[in-house]
Amino acid sequence: MTYFAFLAYFVIIPILVLLVITWLDKRANRPTPGFDARKIPLIIGVHVLLALVYTTPWDNYLVATGVWSYNPALVTGLTIGYVPIEEYTFFVVETILSGLWWWFLARRLALPKDGDFKPSTAGRLIAFGVLFAAWAFFTAQFFFAADAWNYLGIIFFWALPPIFPQFLFGADILWHYRKLVFWSIFIPGLYLSLTDIIALNATTWQISKSQTLGINFFGILPLEEIVFFFITNVLIGFGMTLMLSNLGWERFSAWRARSFKGLP
Repeated sequence: MTYFAFLAYFVIIPILVLLVITWLDKRANRPTPGFDARKIPLIIGVHVLLALVYTTPWDNYLVATGVWSYNPALVTGLTIGYVPIEEYTFFVVETILSGLWWWFLARRLALPKDGDFKPSTAGRLIAFGVLFAAWAFFTAQFFFAADAWNYLGIIFFWALPPIFPQFLFGADILWHYRKLVFWSIFIPGLYLSLTDIIALNATTWQISKSQTLGINFFGILPLEEIVFFFITNVLIGFGMTLMLSNLGWERFSAWRARSFKGLP
């Protein structure tokens, strides 16, 4: 299976289905309570841009060091740096797929009301502290542990820093919308992990055995790949929730009124 065929079957088709559902929901005037639906296409676009900018150096490092490789017979051969053009396409379409799935859920789940929100500065600081400790641990594993830690270590080294400001700004908002956040992460994370088995079986791409811990699900799916798909959806799910919620905008407006002084 070529890389573009994988994207077409398992990412583009679900995107088209979600777009049709979105169009039908718009015609039916289905609301998105607690969120500014007018900004959703823009915020998805912002996440696409962030994914391209932030992931490109990281992914080039993975390919350059042999953590991740691809079958040259199953890609076009067009590369930017070390990475095939198909991989950049994946950054874009995964973000769109996850963003549309978030939108689908936000219109359907029974979510708590803004009036029931309980802000917690202490909760935000504790969440940040725990996350920072996890980042420090995995960063140490990446730089100083055996090669088997390379892939898992660099995933967390790369992925956790963008969550620092998200937690400091709105860990309590994310908790308030925890049902939406959970399902917006779990379903696409699980789905993409399972489709990864198909790509690995088809040799569309390969993962270095010497740079992974050797914990493989179904005999082929490395733990690190599951972590990757879930953590990327954490970034998208958190970002969509914070950047679109009325609570998030109210907090940002209050912070701006203080000239961005102190914790938001």
